[in-house]
Amino acid sequence: MSFYDLPKDKRAKLVEKIKGELLTELKSVELKKTIVYFSDEDTYIRKSAYLSIGKIYVENENLQSKIISVLKHLLKGDSAHIRQTVVNAAGEIGKVNFEVVQSFFEIGLFDAHHSVRNAVIGSIKKMSEKNPVPVLKWSQQYLYHPDKEIRREICHGIELRGRTHPQDILPMLKELQHDKTARVRTTLVHVIGQIAYKKGCLQTVIADLNTWENKALTNAAVEEIIDVHCRYRNFSVLTQEEAIAYIEKHYKLYYK
Repeated sequence: MSFYDLPKDKRAKLVEKIKGELLTELKSVELKKTIVYFSDEDTYIRKSAYLSIGKIYVENENLQSKIISVLKHLLKGDSAHIRQTVVNAAGEIGKVNFEVVQSFFEIGLFDAHHSVRNAVIGSIKKMSEKNPVPVLKWSQQYLYHPDKEIRREICHGIELRGRTHPQDILPMLKELQHDKTARVRTTLVHVIGQIAYKKGCLQTVIADLNTWENKALTNAAVEEIIDVHCRYRNFSVLTQEEAIAYIEKHYKLYYK
């Protein structure tokens, strides 16, 4: 039976059981249960495990070094599920202390399995939202990496911080405006759309786009912003019509 086939009260008990068994093993030399949970086929069991590790790290200062040591050991394993869960656990820790887990993302970015690389993206998203300064500074170095997928993953990873603080990531996005890879530029346009629909964000994004050189890309981004205000109409602060009116007035090269 999968995690979400269980009744809500049993799910809560299972989460506590997972956390308790992980904590017990961290106080010993055993990793049997840890490996079982980190490698489980059920995504939500693995999620419960890495969320538990994040909580244990915060709640038990005396175990922090042990946790990092265990995660480093598990990251060397053959199981993609385990390596993915390790990176996600590092992401939980990185929300409060990025420096101690930075190396996990430097390794995970180049993992052979896409699920591990995706875990890096997800971790950058949640870490940059809660702990932006060191995470964005670290991400900056990869904007000109020779591997186009690394550039794309970093662009995607910083998105979540930009949804509430677009000014924090727009300088980084601007550096990608002349990227020669279509897949990177497509992700860039997508991210610009995602950071422009909450309160005060459209104004910040449009003002910044007016300073960019690649007007073909900014025009595509503006069209994406308009489309986002339709797709996300239940969440956007402006209606699509209001967004269009603002863009027509303030975006320098807006065309219909």
